[in-house]
Amino acid sequence: MNKYEVKDMALAPSGHRKIEWVKANMPLLSALEKEFEVTKPFEGIKISLSIHMEAKTAYLCKVLAAGGAILSATGSNVLSTQDDVAAALADDGISIFAIHGADQETYNRHIEMCLEQKSNIIIDDGGDLVSMLHNERPDLAEEVWGGCEETTTGIIRLRAMEKEGALKFPMVAVNDADCKHLFDNRYGTGQSVWDSIMRNTNLIVAGKTVVVAGYGWCSRGIAMRAASLGAQVIVTEIDPIKAMEAKMDGHSVMTMGQAAPWGDIFVTATGCAGTIRMEHMEKMKNMAILANAGHFNVEIDMQAIEEQAVSKKEMRNNIMGYTLKNGNTVNVLAEGRLVNIAAADGHPAEIMDLSFAVQAMSAMYIKDNYKNLENRVIDVSAEIDDVIARRKLAAWGIEIDTLTEEQEKYLNSWKL
Repeated sequence: MNKYEVKDMALAPSGHRKIEWVKANMPLLSALEKEFEVTKPFEGIKISLSIHMEAKTAYLCKVLAAGGAILSATGSNVLSTQDDVAAALADDGISIFAIHGADQETYNRHIEMCLEQKSNIIIDDGGDLVSMLHNERPDLAEEVWGGCEETTTGIIRLRAMEKEGALKFPMVAVNDADCKHLFDNRYGTGQSVWDSIMRNTNLIVAGKTVVVAGYGWCSRGIAMRAASLGAQVIVTEIDPIKAMEAKMDGHSVMTMGQAAPWGDIFVTATGCAGTIRMEHMEKMKNMAILANAGHFNVEIDMQAIEEQAVSKKEMRNNIMGYTLKNGNTVNVLAEGRLVNIAAADGHPAEIMDLSFAVQAMSAMYIKDNYKNLENRVIDVSAEIDDVIARRKLAAWGIEIDTLTEEQEKYLNSWKL
């Protein structure tokens, strides 16, 4: 019998409806589910997942379970867990430990409970499972073959561990796969961040000045969608190459200190702490809006604003207004947490279809190759990217050209 800790099992029917909806819009995962039901590639293999507990990730859990995996799952952000979805997974017999709005102690306990089965494969979103296995419960890592990491932030953590020789098992950098970051990070984040900001503020974007912190793939998507909605976009960066890209993409580029007085809406997606600090907030317009699209709630200095604001009040659901000493109010969405998931439904299903197909196939790669892998961060193979891309095109009914023999010969010859 599965173990679970969810808010209310009576919510399960609502969760089942959400999962069925995304399933109908995730053809890659649907095809893998049918394949796994026959081949059972994960038969008897223990897989633990720390993921944003909503419908699309729940369907990934069900696909892995269809492949015979013994699953244990938890959330990766206390505000992104959808209680009805968690209840639906428990109802389907999956061990799930996740409650929306849980305090930090409960969240950490759920991470630990998720790992108590002594997993063979872990699937992480931000690195909380890896952190627990390395720092607090190394005894639970004894049977781990390896795992997969979904996020830029998580990969940064893992590469730091690899550099110090601290990583105890191989981890596949799912985030860095072409079928992930070129689509999930850019188009998924770009759409879902603005979906969240617009539905929570009920304000127009056109005519406003939007400040986007960073110009990696997530930030590019955010900036691209802001511009398409009619905003003037300012990009802040620390990387001169990315700053040049932003400039040539048509955006203004300046420091956060320079941008602070101009912005109406600020969105961070840097993966770094202290991107927006009090020195910046004190320069902002009255009623400026602040949102974070990075994995952890460290990009906006929430500790400083909590300590230094004269007062605060809830302006709308998911929006807290902080009145500063200069009399101006800045409005922070979703407690400075991941705005597109903590205060909305996350990425579109079609986008996560790509990302989770990469996750599933990367887990298979770990299962098939772990005995020959070193304890380091591993890139997703070009073969996996190619298979997933071709399957996605086929699902769309799209055909592409292939090289003729003459073209192959030409491209592989140095003699013209």
